[in-house]
Amino acid sequence: MHASMAATRVTASLLVLERGYPEWIVGVLLSLFAVAPIGLSLWAGRLADRHGLHRPLSVGVAMGLAGALVAVLTQHPVALAIAALATGGAVAVAAVGIQREAGLMARDASDLKRVFSWIALGPALSNAVAPVVVGLLIDHIGFRSGFVFAALLPLLAWWLGQRVPKGPSSAVWKPDEDSRGRPRGALSLLRVSPLRQLLLVNLALSSCWDAHSFAVPVLGHARGLSASSIGLILGSFALAATVVRLAISRWADHLDEKRALRAAMALATVVCAVYYWLPGAAGMMLGSALLGLALGSVQPMILAMLHQVTPGDRHGQALGLRMLATNAATIVMPVSFGALAAATVPAAPLWLMGSLVLAAQMPAARIVRPQA
Repeated sequence: MHASMAATRVTASLLVLERGYPEWIVGVLLSLFAVAPIGLSLWAGRLADRHGLHRPLSVGVAMGLAGALVAVLTQHPVALAIAALATGGAVAVAAVGIQREAGLMARDASDLKRVFSWIALGPALSNAVAPVVVGLLIDHIGFRSGFVFAALLPLLAWWLGQRVPKGPSSAVWKPDEDSRGRPRGALSLLRVSPLRQLLLVNLALSSCWDAHSFAVPVLGHARGLSASSIGLILGSFALAATVVRLAISRWADHLDEKRALRAAMALATVVCAVYYWLPGAAGMMLGSALLGLALGSVQPMILAMLHQVTPGDRHGQALGLRMLATNAATIVMPVSFGALAAATVPAAPLWLMGSLVLAAQMPAARIVRPQA
């Protein structure tokens, strides 16, 4: 599911740049990938708490397939906008169900890190493979082939999903209620202080991820790099994220979530500060790989901590709330990135996000790690 969205994102971004549209148009297009999740994330959380994995996954598959097929039929800017909306929403709905199911498979705190490092390999591998495949398809066949590739992937996701048996997560669900017997909404979880701090840190780091996704095509295009080279740079980021998540799965018992999180934030800050001056495609690949190591390690830690500080019967709601917050920032950030890059230099968004990640060390320090 994530690879379908990633393929659509890279193909559409390079297409609008190839057609001569300004950078801010790329920012608007990237923002649209986060619009649908804002409206669907909390609903997806309730759906996952009530029905388990398979129903939100089926909804996500249908949305992703429909969105990619629109872009296959026509590459008009409106079609690209529809594809962005649909594939972005598809990932949000499916991911909430998958992450909730994964949390139920863990036996203890260390197992949570291990399970979520494996689950996080999905987006990491998709980000490693999809840009490279799309870059090669664009260079050798054309832009439409990138969208065809994106349309095939939700079908693969549906087939894989059918092989996951229905388990206890699909048991009868009872809504959490307040003292008056009314169901509590997901926003009531914001009263949980550790969850609030985690969301602030997650916002800064996910925005840094978005800044990299924006800066690489724009900076690469400005330097005259080919689509294949840009795909390899994006792929090096995702490959590094994959490697670090494999490492977490191996050494989960020896990792302190809070220390690992703050170390990753420090590395991300440094790389964002120097990325603009890295020479050529090779330098950008190295910088992207280092940033991938930092940001790739974050998601398993945050998801593991989120499951520890949230009531067990509201994990879906908490995951939906996290998805909502992340995508709300993703709408605003790419548009700001486009305007900032057009007014200054392509790397300015990375400088801005590096500063925000540095500031996010404060809420990270205030996170109280749950007792085992």
